Amino acid sequence: MQIIETILALVLTLGILVTLHEYGHFWVARRCGVKVLRFSVGFGKPLFSWYDRHGTEFAVAAIPLGGYVKMLDEREGPVPEELKDQAFTSKPPSRRIAIAAAGPVANFLFAIAAYWLLSVVGVSFVAPVVGEVAPGSVAERVGLDNGMEIHAVDGHRVSSWRDVNMRLLERAGEHGRISFDISEQDVTGKLSGELGGWMLSDDTPDPLAEFGITPWRPDIPAVLGQISEGGRAEAAGLLSGDKILAVEGKPVADWFELVDHVRDSPEQVLNLTIARGGAEQGVSVTPESRTLESGEVIGFVGAGVQPVSWPEELRREIQYGPVAAIPRAIEETWADTRLTLVAIKKMVTGLLSPTNLSGPITIAKVAEASVSSGFEDFIRFLAYLSVSLGVLNLLPVPVLDGGHIVYYTIEAIRRKPLSEAAQALGLRIGMALILTLMVFALYNDLMRL
Repeated sequence: MQIIETILALVLTLGILVTLHEYGHFWVARRCGVKVLRFSVGFGKPLFSWYDRHGTEFAVAAIPLGGYVKMLDEREGPVPEELKDQAFTSKPPSRRIAIAAAGPVANFLFAIAAYWLLSVVGVSFVAPVVGEVAPGSVAERVGLDNGMEIHAVDGHRVSSWRDVNMRLLERAGEHGRISFDISEQDVTGKLSGELGGWMLSDDTPDPLAEFGITPWRPDIPAVLGQISEGGRAEAAGLLSGDKILAVEGKPVADWFELVDHVRDSPEQVLNLTIARGGAEQGVSVTPESRTLESGEVIGFVGAGVQPVSWPEELRREIQYGPVAAIPRAIEETWADTRLTLVAIKKMVTGLLSPTNLSGPITIAKVAEASVSSGFEDFIRFLAYLSVSLGVLNLLPVPVLDGGHIVYYTIEAIRRKPLSEAAQALGLRIGMALILTLMVFALYNDLMRL
């Protein structure tokens, strides 16, 4: 069931972003007087299609990993004399550049619209307050300590742990100093220290953890919340509100320790000591055996934790008016753009491992998680992925939109196009590079599994 949900999340995510990207090309091509033959979401044989009054075929194809807009083009076959003025190749370089750039621009505009919507609706999060600092870490070297709230990194304002993560990711692999604006018990100050070329792990990097920061979180006692119908917890007679005091006579510190006991004991009887109605009593439960996608076998009883509220002084909610939200949305889109460019640069220069490159499997898993997390997380994920798609397509690599823009710009300067041999060579190099990156990204995905 989870695999189906993951696939559906991938199809939904890529379907939205690909449609937006290709619609950008389509919309500008129409306004530049180019005849569009087909607008396809997906590759391969169309599952279904229809035609509009201009004769354009709109199709949804079987392989949902991209899409394309096919235009009338003299390079792909003979064009009737009466339609030559509608061919892509008949248009001046400026119009062809506009058509090529329209796809990535549509991705950036979508991200701005998504962040604008979130800013107007309002977003809530918890303040970035440090819980623990790892001994010997960069965070300790800088001077961060438990209880400090981070307000800025290198002079850039941060409001949430997501903001802090992005700023730390930008400094990965670098030397020099990093600075923090912090506050602690109403006292503000600045801290700074040497980065020392700290690196992220090759796989599933976690900038906060590797920098040495554990975010503060409230204590979560081992109190049961929702009990799943038909689960082992219900069969054992456990009720919502029960507090687990001990497992096999050993005291339980918090919910996470209880989860560890359950996960480590598939199909093994666990003797619990619980508090219910002011009295203690014993209950035995046998966790059900479940196999994860990784092959690991864990125990599962079908019980959730009773929700714990964050202290009000650590809860933040930011909401903007429709006009004030516009610069905020542009700022967030630019931050995502900068982060993507920095990540590409660091992979090329070796400061960030290429194993961090992700393919469709990782995108699918993150998409499924963001859909499950709710509207805000999914929209934010779509916006970030849309920016990444826009940036990558603008890279000056033949086959990509950026490569076409380079060709048309050279043609505009030279007053004549590059030779067919030069364009064919660039196409082969571009195809080889893109296919290599796709295979490597897929390999990284499989290694993560």
